[in-house]
Amino acid sequence: MTTSIAGPPRLRVVGVEHGLDVPDRILDLLDAAIYVCNREGRLIRFNRRAAELWGRRPNLDNPEERFCGSYGLYRPDGGQLPHAECPMADVLRSGEPVIDQKVVVERPDGSRIVILVNIEAIVDNLGKVQGAINCFTDVTDRRDERSDLQLAIPAPGQHPLPEHAAQQLAAIITSSDDAIISNDTNGIVVSWNAGAERLFGYVADDVIGKPVTILIPSDRLGEEETILEKLRLGEHVSNFDTIRRRRDGSLVEISLTVSSVRDAFGRVVGASIIARDVTERKRAQERQTLLLREINHRVKNVFALSSSLATLAARYAKTPADMAAALQSRLGALSRAHDLTLHDLSRASTADKATTLHALVDINASPYALPGNVPHRFAAKGPDVQIRGSAVTAFALLLHEFATNATKYGALSSPNGRIDVEWSIEDGKLDLVWREHGGPSPDSTLHNEGFGSRLIQATVAGQLRGKIAREWTPSGLSINIIVPLCVLA
Repeated sequence: MTTSIAGPPRLRVVGVEHGLDVPDRILDLLDAAIYVCNREGRLIRFNRRAAELWGRRPNLDNPEERFCGSYGLYRPDGGQLPHAECPMADVLRSGEPVIDQKVVVERPDGSRIVILVNIEAIVDNLGKVQGAINCFTDVTDRRDERSDLQLAIPAPGQHPLPEHAAQQLAAIITSSDDAIISNDTNGIVVSWNAGAERLFGYVADDVIGKPVTILIPSDRLGEEETILEKLRLGEHVSNFDTIRRRRDGSLVEISLTVSSVRDAFGRVVGASIIARDVTERKRAQERQTLLLREINHRVKNVFALSSSLATLAARYAKTPADMAAALQSRLGALSRAHDLTLHDLSRASTADKATTLHALVDINASPYALPGNVPHRFAAKGPDVQIRGSAVTAFALLLHEFATNATKYGALSSPNGRIDVEWSIEDGKLDLVWREHGGPSPDSTLHNEGFGSRLIQATVAGQLRGKIAREWTPSGLSINIIVPLCVLA
């Protein structure tokens, strides 16, 4: 008698797409994770538990979803396992079953689990492989599996550091000028370097064990909630600028870089935060924006003034040559007045710059001087006041802006218009009044809007620490400036 020994029974169906005709709701009741691939390796079915362990629901219409629905796969020794080389792919190629084989699954959030897979080929009546079914379970919580996983697989993107490298990293964190802080997933501070002490004013003992929200203004608490939620989901947190509160209650503008901290199993256990004071960078950006707007404002004014000066030259010129000479003279005077308004970018000679208020008025009035015996359009009256340093630029800018506005809208836009500039000294303050006469009816809206008006206000209040007031009277605009004498010296 002949005895034959057969291998394990094989799952036979007419076609894998028509086989395993079990409703999804039944598959979802099973504790085990199950999925099915056709002979090309495309996923065609999976149950609820499989999606839970993968951390995602594969798109069955996507032909790229092949062999396994996991985000990533690793071997128990820590080596990456391509999907095309996973146990399911082996079964589809060989037709041989896989019994209790360990595989490490990586989820989209970066966490990892150890699974035990059992895979059986699905064959037709001719014995040809038509697909395969994988039944797998999570065994991460078994002590031996957790131990193996901890030894074999570092967190994504991380490798064990040699002792000297760890010491170097600790030294970098300690000496960094940036604030470097670590939180757990509940937002509790677990580490705090010297840079954080300098930036926020708290020593480590003040904040470790406390919520990081002590640094966050009440109107920005939502930022921390968003960060923690993204970290828990394994999502990337983009760098962003924000505001935080120091120990003394003052606010500081910072740039935040947030990175997730993972344990040996790839699970997010906290956040590493790098905070950098960007106050000076913000101020530099504001200064650059202001400078660009000022340049734009001045260029527009040059065109407007050139047109007005050409009209003025033509009004009194007898010949084209007279007009050309007069216009050239006025443009030269305008250029010299404009030079005084320029900021000294090198700052090397600012302290040496000095003049008098009479001289500043004269140089700003010179482009509008009239020929021959025609009465002068500017009258200046007041004591001799010395002006030095950056105050020269500030006052020159004010007088230049006043004259420009008078040319465009005020007394200097009219043939008979004139301007009186008077000043006095009282109680250690310079009191200057600019009065326009003979111009068109004053329109306050022309002077209250625009960059020029804001520039004037910022110059008086910021650079000169003074006050400015405007009054529109029937005879014309009147401007009063009061500044302390000490800022002029």
